[in-house]
Amino acid sequence: MTSTPASERSPGHHDAAGVEWPLKFKSHYFGAACFNTRSCIVLYRDFPHGAMHEGLSPSVESTGRSLDQLLTASRGPIPNFPPPAKVTWRSKDGAPHEAHVDIGEIFRDELIRHNLAREEIPDSTLASDHSPGIILEVNDRTINVYMRAHISTKELQEPGNRYSDFRDDLIKVFSRSY
Repeated sequence: MTSTPASERSPGHHDAAGVEWPLKFKSHYFGAACFNTRSCIVLYRDFPHGAMHEGLSPSVESTGRSLDQLLTASRGPIPNFPPPAKVTWRSKDGAPHEAHVDIGEIFRDELIRHNLAREEIPDSTLASDHSPGIILEVNDRTINVYMRAHISTKELQEPGNRYSDFRDDLIKVFSRSY
């Protein structure tokens, strides 16, 4: 008898331990960042995010940090899902753009995106409520949407580092160029 991989099971499936798998969320945190833009504002749940000043925002490379280190989501928790994010910006070449990014449509399945197998996650973590971060990035003419979820692991991710018992991978879920 073969078992169905977690990625192919219907949402809401409970495993042998009685824990819902795959992981789902009912609220989230939100953040936005703008790179290589002349101006940029992201309105989500009536709150402005981004660089509202005129002038070229830095490139990711010029910050000396990786995108993974730069992107965070600290506004929330926000119940799933408010109206789409309104993004108004000028790309690096000065061209004006406006887009509505429907976070609710992108994450309509309410599944948490992560890079862990069920066996790597403690049952106590699986039984917990999760509120992942959703981050919208504007980079010149491209909008990317990512998810980052702090998920405890059974094993240390860095042997010998007792503070490495989790993963919080930045996972791109959506991308569109304008």
